[in-house]
Order: sequence, then C-alpha cells, then structure tokens
Amino acid sequence: MLTPRETGVAETRVILRNLLVTLLALLSIGLGLFLLERPRAGLEITTIEVGQTPATVMRVPGTQAPVVVIAHGFAGSRQLMQPYQLTLARAGYITVSFDFEGHGRNPVPMSGDVTAIEGTTRLLMAETGRVTDAALALPGADGRVALLGHSMASDIVVRQALVDERVGAVVVLSLFSEAVTAEDPANMLILNGAWEGALRAEARRIMGELEASEGETVGQPGESFARRAVAVPMVEHVGVLYAAPGLVEARDWLNASFGRSTANGVAATGWPILLTLFGVVLLVIPIANALPHGARLAEIPPGAFWMLALIPAVLTPLVLAVFETRFLPVLVADYLALHLAVYGALVLAGLAVEGDLPRIRHWWVGLVLAAYGLLVFGGVLDRYVASFYPHAGRLPILAAILPGAILAMVADAALLQAGQARLWRRWVVRIAFLASLGVAVALDFERLFFLILILPVIVLFYLTFGLMGGWIGRRTGSALGVGVGLGVVLAWALAVSFPLFVGAS
Repeated sequence: MLTPRETGVAETRVILRNLLVTLLALLSIGLGLFLLERPRAGLEITTIEVGQTPATVMRVPGTQAPVVVIAHGFAGSRQLMQPYQLTLARAGYITVSFDFEGHGRNPVPMSGDVTAIEGTTRLLMAETGRVTDAALALPGADGRVALLGHSMASDIVVRQALVDERVGAVVVLSLFSEAVTAEDPANMLILNGAWEGALRAEARRIMGELEASEGETVGQPGESFARRAVAVPMVEHVGVLYAAPGLVEARDWLNASFGRSTANGVAATGWPILLTLFGVVLLVIPIANALPHGARLAEIPPGAFWMLALIPAVLTPLVLAVFETRFLPVLVADYLALHLAVYGALVLAGLAVEGDLPRIRHWWVGLVLAAYGLLVFGGVLDRYVASFYPHAGRLPILAAILPGAILAMVADAALLQAGQARLWRRWVVRIAFLASLGVAVALDFERLFFLILILPVIVLFYLTFGLMGGWIGRRTGSALGVGVGLGVVLAWALAVSFPLFVGAS
C-alpha cells in the first residue's frame, strides 16, 4: 500500500511523463509539417480535370517552360509522386501529375485485359496522352514535354513516348518494360533503388546493349540519343520516390535535355513524412492515458492460444480456395474481404468455445481510435503520401470490406488481450495472418498476385494503427472497442488502396 506522499509522487511522474511525450509529439508534428510545406512555398498549385481524370498542376507563377507529365505506379496516386513534382516545379517546369483510371480519386475504373498490351496498357496510354494534351495547352507551356513514371507507369510512359513525337525526354523509376530497345526511347534516364535487385539487373542489361554500365551516360541529353541508368543508394521500390540523389538525377537530366540550368533545391520529403507520422502516433500515448482505466484481461492458455493463432490462419485460405470469390469491381479486394471475415469468424468461434469472447466494456474507445486514425493520421497521408479520402464510387467497396475487417480486428484484439499480451504473442498472431495471405496467393497466384502488392499496406497498418490500438487497449482493457476501431481504419485503408477494375470489355 502506497502512502499518500508516494501516491502523489507517482501521479506527478505520470503527469510529467505525459507532458514530455505530448511536447515531443507536437514538436515532431510541427517540425515535420514545416519541412513538408516549405517546398510548396512560392508555387502555384491548382487542380484540374482532364475529362474525368483528376490532375494537379504545380508551377512557378508566370513561368514559360517545358511540361513534365508525372504518372504513379499500381495502387498509387498523384500524391505519391509529390517529391518529383515539387522538385521539378521548383526547378521551373510546369508539372502535371494525375490519378490513373481506377486509382486515387479517379472515378473511372480500370478496364481491359491486364495481361495484354492491347488491353489495359493501351487504355492507360491513351489517358496519359489526354493529360499530355491538356498539359501542353496550359498557359506558359512552350510546346516541349517530358514523361516521368514509376513502376507500372514506367511501361506506360515508355510506350507512350514511342508513339507521341512531342515527347522529348523520358524519366523512369523502377523500370520494367519490354518496349525498351537499344534505340528507343531516344532520350531516357532510368532510376532504380539500389535494393531493387531484379530491376537493376534489367537496367544493366539495357545498358549492356549499348556497351555501357550502370552509372555511365551514353550520348548527350538534348541531342539525338542519350541514356543513363542509376542505382539510387540505400532505397527500394517506394523509397526511390523520396531519395534526394534520384531527384537530383531527374532534374539534371531534364535540364540537360531542354537546355536549362534552374535548380532551387530538391523536395526530399521522406524524412519529414516519417517525422510527422511519428509525432501523430506518439500523441496517442497521452490521449490513451486520458481514457478510463480498465482491468487487466486474463491471458489465453498457451495451448488454446497456439490453436487459435495458427488453425484459422491455415484453414481460411484452404476453405476459400474451393469457392468463387469474385463479387466486387476491384482487384482482389473481394477475396480479401472474405479472407478477413472467415479468419475473424473462426478465431471468434474458438474464443467462444474457450469462454474468452471480448466483453462489451468501453466500446466507445473504438470511435476515438477510428476518428483519430481517419482524420488526423489520414489527413497527413492524404496531403503528403497517397490518396486516403475516397470518392463516392469507393463507398460500396468500403461497405463490403468493413464487416470482415471488424471481425478480423476484434479477433486480433481478443487474442492479444487488447494489446496486453506478451510481445511474442503479438508477433505470432500478425505473422500468422500475413502467412495466411501468402498461402492464398500460392494457391491462386494468377488471380491473387496483386495481394502481394497490398501487403505493405497491412504491414504499415500493424506498425502504426496496431501500435496505437495497443496503447489504448492496454489502458482501457476494451478488446471490442479496439477491434472495432482498428477494423474501421483497416477497411478504409484497403478500400482506398485497391484499384477499381471492371475487367475486359
């Protein structure tokens, strides 16, 4: 039993610790937002629509310059390409980024055959062409244009450059395209992350046809032929979008191609984004400490825990493999909605047998978690990272994923005692679920391949929202509330990430 003095000292320490954490979180958010907004200073940033394709124009006001059309990769959006758009706009170019059909806030679904060049690829090329037409019609555009694309869009911009004689330069990030030859495109810079082994090997092969190596330049940009391949140090498929060396290479290549020399710094926003999100996540600690204190939940016995952590993860893909799971106009989201629902139902059924179903206590904390995640964390994501707020056409997708996501997250929270479980148990449950998705891909690789590309979204969800939910759960002991809150956020994140797709016509 603590004396009144000892109790007072303990309470003072808690208050001071909360104040310190709050101060650190607010400083991180403030500094991060300052660094993120600084590259925008002095730019004119407007939104236009090319048909139904939403696009963002960034430029120095009144500039007369070449145009750079910037295209994102699969499951991306124009926000993801901001480091390159900001850097090139600050260098004096008129830059236009856009959301491909089926992506971001573009209301038109992707269509056609994704396995055939004459299918989806041609449709996305046509969309790129329409955006290029609109970009060249902007006030100040001097008639010259470059295309820049990442990942999926690297193939699109390469092929579009081959059929559009107006394109004077191509910059491709994480290139994979069978359309590249020793002669075409005539002026191309290839940027890969140093950790993209297979894509770097392809870049070396392309340069090898010209008897050159990675890091060497063949020809002179702006003349009849030029090509260069660069490995951007210490980054991978997404990190290559934020690394300063790649931004400098792209800017300098375009400057050489168009006879320009403007620099004005690069917008390497990766660390400011991480700093801001770190502060947003950290701020949940004092928020959680302000919530009602709940009792500690009983630990699930080891034998039951292992059965509940592993058996549903194994059974779910095996059960779904024998059923038709296509019912949504979006790539693999329909399967994932069912996978989440079946997994969650199996775990909760097992918990019911064990007598460990989560109780209805402090259920409203889920609303706090969901609101904070969608409005604060989501607001940062939507402005600086990727599209997070959906157009109306995505709401049915959200509604379809939501029940399964809530079931899965309530099951997850119950298994982990609302975050009170030992660390190794948390790792086991999350890794088992990711492995379950891996088994599903292995059983139907051709159809479910795109699940692999969504796995980083789920991993990021665990590292951020899972951590925030754990803090709230350990404080309140509400597995139900935490599970519902996490389920809402997970369903939202998945609904805005999957490209809308209507299939071949």
